[in-house]
This record gives sequence, structure tokens and C-alpha cells, in this order.
Amino acid sequence: MSNKKPFITLDQAQDIIADVPTPFHLYDEKGIRENARRVNQAFAWNKGFKEYFAVKATPNPYLLQILQEEGCGVDCSSYTELLLAEACGFHGSDIMFSSNDTPAEDMKKAYELESYINLDDLTHVDFLQKTAGIPKTVFCRYNPGGTFDLGNGIMDNPGDAKYGMSENQMAEAYTRLMALGAENFGIHAFLASNTVTDDYYPELAGILFELAVRLHKRTGANIRYINLSGGVGIAYRPEQRNNDIMAIGEGVRKKFEEILVPAGMGDVAIFTEMGRFMLAPYGCLVTEAIHEKHIYKEYIGVDACAANLMRPAMYGSYHHITVLGKEDAPCDHKYDVTGGLCENNDKFAIDRMLPKIDKGDILVIHDTGAHGFSMGYNYNGKLRSAEVLLCEDGSHKLIRRAETPADYFATLDITPFYKKLKL
Repeated sequence: MSNKKPFITLDQAQDIIADVPTPFHLYDEKGIRENARRVNQAFAWNKGFKEYFAVKATPNPYLLQILQEEGCGVDCSSYTELLLAEACGFHGSDIMFSSNDTPAEDMKKAYELESYINLDDLTHVDFLQKTAGIPKTVFCRYNPGGTFDLGNGIMDNPGDAKYGMSENQMAEAYTRLMALGAENFGIHAFLASNTVTDDYYPELAGILFELAVRLHKRTGANIRYINLSGGVGIAYRPEQRNNDIMAIGEGVRKKFEEILVPAGMGDVAIFTEMGRFMLAPYGCLVTEAIHEKHIYKEYIGVDACAANLMRPAMYGSYHHITVLGKEDAPCDHKYDVTGGLCENNDKFAIDRMLPKIDKGDILVIHDTGAHGFSMGYNYNGKLRSAEVLLCEDGSHKLIRRAETPADYFATLDITPFYKKLKL
């Protein structure tokens, strides 16, 4: 089996650990910047292209500002994500607000920031007008129903998804929005998640480009933007192929030239909202082996748990593991690598072949840069870890401190019990 190489060495890890105890999430600034530049290069053929990083994937202001410096906007889906975007200096068309079951205060904040607002349902036209107002530019989210099949297996089942409108509803929404003063329109759709194929975006683009032509002819709406959303995945397993973003961009360009240009819509701007592809490979969870257990299986217990990385416990997801300093050692020991939650699914790896692990070894759990820290929680009273940035010059910076018991109990400060806590 091929291997994954961590972006950090044992010496670098030990240097950071001297300042920041394990476990912590670590991010690679150099890798993040280089990847953002590749994405922009892949879509440079489209004059209006913009990547709107999905804040939910990794909501840290230091990382958002790195992406901002590389020309990216942000995709927000909640009030607090909008507040974070505002604090980082994003405003107006640098923010895409895509939400569902949207509270009124969220919609008002998006309108106040003059962000692009993406409506998830036909009833949201009246909701937007009542709660905030109708901006000049409005996006609507499309759901084609049925299944989404690339010819190499079903990618996802939009017909079971709660997101988006039918084509008839899209047409009605555009017509009503125009009557209320909207002038420019966008189309948005999210049909699959974590695809590892260069065909997903081009196939989706073809569907949305043809939809745009039909809706323009049907309603006369000035469709200026098409948002391919997210769904471009990464190779979590070392034997998987990586997506080729240059090939993906070229595939979208061909569909653009084939469908939109002949329809007189060659000035449409293409947007993306990638979270996983933008950051996942450039983050890892650094944790220490603190226990070993020998019963019916061999277990290695680490100081991280599913509260730090939920994906393996929640989805059965694979995350590669490297034992720092033993990268070249034979993987001749079979372990379950476990955390300390009182749940049997709190396992980062099951029956994984790894080098012999000793207490005190430092393990890197790969590809946690997106949907890693952000999905953390406090079950069992576990506290969220720190986040650290490995800077381009090799230095490191604490970009989020670890939680303390005082943080855990902070929302009890309105009770008499809070005074009794010995914090």
C-alpha cells in the first residue's frame, strides 16, 4: 500500500508540543496557499470566477484571512458564521449566504452585510421581503430530484435531499423576485458530497448551464452567476487517486463553451464553495499515545477522542495515521486506535496495520483540515482542542487556545451552582 506523508516532522511536532500540549489540530499555511492558487488558476478562464470557502468546514479567522489574501470569499450558513466573516473583513459580494430553515435574524444579518443571498425555497421569497428586503441580486438553489448518476455509479440522491427548489419553483421565484425589484440572478446546486472524480463538476455544470438557458428563455431573468457549490472531495485513503483540479476546471470550461456561449450567456460568472478540497489535506490532528491494552485485540489509546474528530465515529470514515519518527518502520502490528469517550465507536482506526506503537509516541491523523475541529463537541465533558498554524517560514502560531473547564461551565454562570465550582 502507498503511504501518506505528513507535512510535519517529529522534531517540528515536539517543538510545538513544548508550547501547546496534545491533542491539537495543525494547519499547513504553505499548502493552503498553494492549493488556493491552483484552484484560481484552474478557473482563470472565467473572468468572474470566485471560490467561496465553506466556513462550516473550518471556522477559524486566521485561516479565513489566508484564503482572503488568496482572493477567496466565504460561504456562510448561519448568523455566527456571518459574524465571523464580518470580523475578518468580508463584506458584500465576498460573502455567499446559503442556508436552510433560516431564522429571521440570520437573513437580516446577511442583508445588512450586502452579501449574496441564496434562497433555498420558494416560500423564502416572501420571507426575505418581509424580514429584510429584496436585494438587486438573488440566488436560488436548485434540486433536480431523482438520482445523480455519472455513469460510474450513483453519486447521490437529490430526490431525498431537503435542499433546493424544483425547476418550476425556480421559474416562479425568479418571476416574483423580478416583480419585487431584483435585477440579477444566480443558480446554486449541491448534488453530491466528497466526490473523487474529475467528472463531477463538469457534469453538474452541464446540468446547471442548461437550466440557466431554459430559465432565461422562460422568465427573461438576467442570470449572471452559476454556483457549483461544493462536493469536490479528497483522497482520504493512500491508494485513492486525487482529484485533478486543472482537469476539473477544463471540463467545466468545455461545458461553458458548449452550452452558455452559444446561448449568448458567455458573461456568466462561475462560483465554487469548496471546504474539504480547499483545506482537508492541509490539516491534521496531532495526538499522543497514552495507553496500550492487550485483550481480545490490541488497542492503543490516545489523548484525542471523537470529540476532536467525529468523522470516524459518525461515518466510519477512514483517516490515515502516521507514527512520527517511525515512518519507515514496518507496519507489522494490528491495532484499534481509540479515544477516551464512553462510547465503543470512539475509534480512529480499526484493525489498522501500523508500526509498533509505544506510549509517548506522537501520532498524526491525516486530512482533518476540514470538518475536523469544526464538528467537535463536549460529550463526556471533553474539551475542544487547540488549533495551531504551521507558518510558511516553519514557525508555529497558536490560532485557537484549547478549552478549559471554565469554558465548559460558562453557560451555567446564571445559576447558583457556578459559584460552587472550583475552577
